[in-house]
Amino acid sequence: MAYKKIGVIGAGAWGTALATVAAKAGHETHIWALEPEVVDAINNQHENTIYLKGFALPKNIEATNNLADMAEMDAILWVTPAQVVRPVAKEFAQYLKKSIPILICAKGIEQSSRKLMTEVMQEELPIAQTGILSGPSFAADVAKGLPTAITLAMEDKKTGQELAEALSIPTFRLYHSTDIIGAQIGGAIKNVLAIACGISDGKKFGDSARSALTTRGFAEMRRFGAALGANTETLFGLSGLGDLTLTANSLLSRNMSLGVALGQGLTLQQIMDSRQSVSEGVHTSTILAKWAKELNVDMPICQTVADIVSGDLNVDTAIEKLLNRPLKQEVI
Repeated sequence: MAYKKIGVIGAGAWGTALATVAAKAGHETHIWALEPEVVDAINNQHENTIYLKGFALPKNIEATNNLADMAEMDAILWVTPAQVVRPVAKEFAQYLKKSIPILICAKGIEQSSRKLMTEVMQEELPIAQTGILSGPSFAADVAKGLPTAITLAMEDKKTGQELAEALSIPTFRLYHSTDIIGAQIGGAIKNVLAIACGISDGKKFGDSARSALTTRGFAEMRRFGAALGANTETLFGLSGLGDLTLTANSLLSRNMSLGVALGQGLTLQQIMDSRQSVSEGVHTSTILAKWAKELNVDMPICQTVADIVSGDLNVDTAIEKLLNRPLKQEVI
């Protein structure tokens, strides 16, 4: 299939960066934004002055705040925050009348239903061919044209490969997979683990502690993924271990920087009030902790983050509890 028109639903930093990739790949690119001022800035200044300031955008990107315009696309990159995927999809359902691929670029688990993003999308837009785009990538790096590689997961192997070829450029490589569960688990859990690593850095525990948290956190990711039927190979790939190593080691990560602020003594409310962007790990941690208990999957690091962000434990008490767990044989 020829993908002439690519739509991007969500004009935050990541959505805008992905729009630049689609435009550079030669596609007619349309991006939907909720805010009229974002639409105006992209169309008239060729810059997202609110969410990705300082980056000139290709002139073949056209912005709109009319969601109906997206129904004319050949494929869509869905880049809204995870917790608003459903309401936007529900609204879009009245316009979409043909089966097109929709690649979800949000990383998280729906708080109200405890469902993965593909499940949410399939319920609201059953006509669409749903896939996942996930991996180690910062919006600023992609917008700058720095080399990046991520996973494109779609159950239909042929469609996944076609989309990977259509959206790849030399500095943005897509590796296709059929494991949509594994790609989603990696993207969701790494945000929670990044908060844990940030808390460690905020407490000045050092590089060794962060390395231990990353490694043992990956073991939790693998165990949870196995319980849901994810392929281990996927979790060891770009959308799992790759995304975790990036997000848990850079202050450019919204989730890690939130963790640092928690470790430095700020309250969650103080941090959230000072930000425009969403830190998905906050929502994911509490859902994940409950789900892991029901599945009998041991996830002490993720549980500790959930205890902190929910206010059940303060940072120091939560850390003390984690450090005093019984010693066990190392199992990855």
